[in-house]
Amino acid sequence: MIRRTALRALTTVAVASAVTLPLTEGARAVTPATAANGAAIKADDDNPFRWMELNGLRADFQFMCPAGHCVGFWSLVLTDDVAQEKFEGGKFFVHAPATGEFSFFLDTDIAVRTVTNAGHVRLVDTEFMRSHPRVEVRYGDPDQPGRARVVASATTLM
Repeated sequence: MIRRTALRALTTVAVASAVTLPLTEGARAVTPATAANGAAIKADDDNPFRWMELNGLRADFQFMCPAGHCVGFWSLVLTDDVAQEKFEGGKFFVHAPATGEFSFFLDTDIAVRTVTNAGHVRLVDTEFMRSHPRVEVRYGDPDQPGRARVVASATTLM
């Protein structure tokens, strides 16, 4: 029982760290329209996904203002045509097929391993993506990733 509680606490700390790193890595304390020096923000300049081949995904820049401190960050979301498909009986999850590892989605401001709604697919874990040559968004049973349907993928171009 103590081991399970310690593992859950360690997992929570790891997820919290993983969420804040990508947000702070490329984040700026800004208002949505301008940077601190008053210059307009050019989101395209900082896109960490521009060197990836995206299939069924697109890069999305957005602002989040937790506790009144706005940050801009990049994420990957499903393209409109993929997001509009019918999905029933499973969950979306992020899987690296080369290693069998899983990542997480950002649901509002909480890191979650799976989501049931295609509109909640939002990948922000750039460190995970940089350390795996191919990352897939799959739909099905996360306990059986080999049987799940590949919905979208991101491949790092070397």
